[in-house]
Amino acid sequence: MTVDSKPKLLVLIGPTAVGKTRMSIEIAKAFGCEIISGDSMQVYRGMDIGTAKIKPDEMEGIPHHLIDIHDPEHAYSAAEFQEQATRIIQEVGDRGRLPFIVGGTGLYIESVCYGFRFSEGGADEAFRQEQLRYAEEHGAEALHQRLHQIDPEMAGKLHPNDLRRVVRALEVYHLTGVPLSAQLASQKKESPYQLCLIGLTMDRQMLYKRIEERIDQMLGEGLVDEVAFLLGRGFGPSLVSMQGLGYKEIVSYLQGQCSYEDAVELLKRDTRRFAKRQLSWFRHMKDIEWVDVSNPANFSANYEKIRAIIAGKFGSNLEYTSKQSN
Repeated sequence: MTVDSKPKLLVLIGPTAVGKTRMSIEIAKAFGCEIISGDSMQVYRGMDIGTAKIKPDEMEGIPHHLIDIHDPEHAYSAAEFQEQATRIIQEVGDRGRLPFIVGGTGLYIESVCYGFRFSEGGADEAFRQEQLRYAEEHGAEALHQRLHQIDPEMAGKLHPNDLRRVVRALEVYHLTGVPLSAQLASQKKESPYQLCLIGLTMDRQMLYKRIEERIDQMLGEGLVDEVAFLLGRGFGPSLVSMQGLGYKEIVSYLQGQCSYEDAVELLKRDTRRFAKRQLSWFRHMKDIEWVDVSNPANFSANYEKIRAIIAGKFGSNLEYTSKQSN
């Protein structure tokens, strides 16, 4: 299959709080896109504020996929995302629209862009719960050390507090006997798509400031009430979803394990570290056209730069009009 005969896939990646949502809407309007969320947490119903989920009125009529598809007790995986996103990409293309993945979960997005083959090992919920109980009793660092013993390379990529992915890496080895890092390294990095992969980046200190402002906004919008409501519905802190950023920290506060001020400071610190790890993951991906969006006053110029990249990549047969973006 030649490159030109492959189906087109547009992708916008970047760390949390860099401005992907606003930019993605303008791009989608200009190029006739349907957006596929590339975020591992936005699949969960009722987890809206802490995931910075796009609001219906912000979508401006653009179809969005893989948002609000599971209740929080479901343990979503990269393999499930890949299967669903791949199907949606074909369906969107068949409708004559441009499929557009937008998000910050590196493994999920990369697995689709390059057609990773995941192990047939599946899942072992009892094993997951055992690992989470171990972390609860002995600490996240102790569980991370377990991973370091079997897969030091993957342990080096994951923060000890990223329990969801630490547990998944342990589970992969438990089910297959092959470290997750080895499975990823064996993948052929050739895309089944005519791929246009764009990354947003900005000055690190500016990004950290935006992260802290976003968290303050989340708290103002009712993040604590959202987490309390989820706990009240029986979604306990050991669930994979409730280990997500913005949830585990507030759970600790609500359960009296720390003060509100300490929970907020911990959330801001962990989110800054998460953004750093996101950027580290993306830097190891190939084919990304990076656009620096450090100056928010230059939104129009950054948008035009991205529009030119897309048009140059996909050619003149991809119709768009500048009027649609205004």
